[in-house]
Amino acid sequence: MADDWSDGAHLTGAAYFGTEVRAWRTDRGLSQRELGEKATYGQQYVAKVEAGERLASPEFAAACDRIFGTPGTFARLRRQVAQRGYPEWFEPYLRLEQRATVILDYSSNLIMGVLQTERYANAVFRKAHPRDELDVTAEKVTRRLKRRQVMERENPPLLWVIIDESCLRRMIGSPEVMREEMAHLLKEAESPHVTLQVLPFRSGAPASQLPFIVLRFGDEEPDVLYVENPISGQVIDSPAIVANANVTYERLRADALSPSDSLDLIREVMEEWTR
Repeated sequence: MADDWSDGAHLTGAAYFGTEVRAWRTDRGLSQRELGEKATYGQQYVAKVEAGERLASPEFAAACDRIFGTPGTFARLRRQVAQRGYPEWFEPYLRLEQRATVILDYSSNLIMGVLQTERYANAVFRKAHPRDELDVTAEKVTRRLKRRQVMERENPPLLWVIIDESCLRRMIGSPEVMREEMAHLLKEAESPHVTLQVLPFRSGAPASQLPFIVLRFGDEEPDVLYVENPISGQVIDSPAIVANANVTYERLRADALSPSDSLDLIREVMEEWTR
């Protein structure tokens, strides 16, 4: 979804692409079945694309350009929506994440997206959305992996992550996927911009049972809090609520293992997943 889209700005990327396909198909006097036949796809596939239920493949986008006589238009549009095709409620957070100077994350049940491997992310999405087509899952994984770019910019933020021990021990995908994820965490922790702490089981009841993220922007603007529920997420800038979140984070940090001891535990758990 391009930043200058207006009429479709409230839609997800897939939905916006679908509305354009529907508009051009109708203008050309084609049914969904007829468009599918010309593009060598089924009518059901066209219906799902137009409804925004799935992001069209690059091949389908190229076929639309051929059928509608719009050289490169749908191919470019598809690339744009693939880059920005996050849920509408997540996009405000992403824009803030890209500008933050400090990212404080508390992961209570799953490793945060920025630190997930491809296979770990795939396992998470397959379990949450088992009826998705495989290419739909692949698109979601690709977008998640692109979030790593926030740590690859010229002046990356300080990423401080507190990981509940359950994140290390709950099997996501397979033992091999977990071993790979543990190795990835250890590799990422080598960066001077990344600090990991594990909140061990023995620390007792956590200061928060739910995951959350606090973003800081230096002196330029106030901190913000990001929280999610099963169907959406919310950026909160209320000073009182954000201040309380910062206090909660400090309590979690106080109960967590030191960064050095945390890496030792991650190595230990990685060995357990190897056996």
